[in-house]
Amino acid sequence: MDFEAARAKMVDTQVRTTDVTSHSVLTAFLTVPRETFVPEKAKLLAYIDNDVEISAAAPGKPARFLMEASPLAKLLQLAAITKDDFVLEVGCGTGYTSALLSIIAGSVIALECDEALAAEAKTQLAGYAKVEVVTGPLENGYAAGAPYDLIFVNGAVEEVPATLLGQLRDGGRLITVEGYGNAARAKVFVAERGAVSENVFFNASVKPLPGFAKAREFVF
Repeated sequence: MDFEAARAKMVDTQVRTTDVTSHSVLTAFLTVPRETFVPEKAKLLAYIDNDVEISAAAPGKPARFLMEASPLAKLLQLAAITKDDFVLEVGCGTGYTSALLSIIAGSVIALECDEALAAEAKTQLAGYAKVEVVTGPLENGYAAGAPYDLIFVNGAVEEVPATLLGQLRDGGRLITVEGYGNAARAKVFVAERGAVSENVFFNASVKPLPGFAKAREFVF
């Protein structure tokens, strides 16, 4: 398979067609070889217009996916990333989005809760000097590196915990998809002078990340 041609076709038919016009985002998608960030058996599916499974479900552990190119590109464009941005990526999986971010941003901390995925990310990102892979619960963020200009949550969440928002610097923003299924919406949270505002932008159905379910309340 000609992966370079498949990459160009993905950008032309899946990314540009969904109003992604950011030069830096398009360049990143054309540059990073998506096929190296999926399991061997899935390489021929790396550029399909869908999510690609990178880790199968197991007892107590949900399946994990590499996000479909179109919503991922739209979210990265929404983030308005600059070369000055220090980024925390939450849920890096095998490192594909980390690689994209390393081309667009200044430096990236890639957080992953699954040790096997984190090890794979470290291997695949060995040539990306601006990325550091760390492990820990996703919902806790990575306080040791805070504050961040941008926190990019690489999957859907039921709610954004205050712990994560507290790791933004003043003027920093957090990008996520809140909610599950077709009712989920892309949101930008902005920290300003000790308060956090949020804005809703578009519907986006993406796979959920573990650890972000709302705490259930007892009703008497």
